[in-house]
Amino acid sequence: MAKDNECDLLGQEGSESTKEKKLLERLTPIFGRSFEIEGESEGEKYTYKFRVCRNASNKTNSGLVQINNKQQTMVLGRINETHLASGSSWILLTYKGGDPYNSHCGKEPRKAIVMITCNKKTLASGFTMVSEEREKMEECFYLFELESSLACPPEDSHLSIGSILLITLAPLVAVYLIGGFLYQRLLVGAKGMEQFPHLAFWQDLGNLVADGCDFVCRSKPRNVPAAYRGVGDDQLGEESEERDDHLLPM
Repeated sequence: MAKDNECDLLGQEGSESTKEKKLLERLTPIFGRSFEIEGESEGEKYTYKFRVCRNASNKTNSGLVQINNKQQTMVLGRINETHLASGSSWILLTYKGGDPYNSHCGKEPRKAIVMITCNKKTLASGFTMVSEEREKMEECFYLFELESSLACPPEDSHLSIGSILLITLAPLVAVYLIGGFLYQRLLVGAKGMEQFPHLAFWQDLGNLVADGCDFVCRSKPRNVPAAYRGVGDDQLGEESEERDDHLLPM
């Protein structure tokens, strides 16, 4: 049940839409926020005042009102006839049951629609009037827009499997290193690199990893004898045409 001067969803008490109730709860942080803008319709200037689930004027349940130059107040929608709908990044807040039209729209009660769009940088700002639709015989409305982070979809905060493993293993590794260091230093009396726990094991592991990487990543066989190339005739110099006849005894 809605309290006095608060939004009351359409429907009998206890039978309101569950989805609308959840949307109304989402808007709780901006309950009572007031917004005011200047607008013009058919050559006349007006002031529009809007409050979220609170009275915007001294008129009963007036959630959104229009004030003319003569300071006459027209209720465009009442908080006791609230309807809510939503999409992926917007919430549609509708106040029905406003003051009836004098001659337009079959003299039906006025209706104000506030489109609350997603803006992660603000809780609530940027209130503007978009348009007024009163050229129909029925279902006329005033359309406004408001920016709010409350209309944004919730961010997915689930951790990946890798992140979970990292968060789990990091403390264990820290305990192992610190505990092993203290044990080696205080009980064993180790100095320098010998203070590192299980140093021999990690050194051997490093060598094994290096050998494995060398075996997998090497592009040529390890022990391949160097290729032998014989000296071909084409590599030999041409035989000299000179003879050693002059060295022989005469």
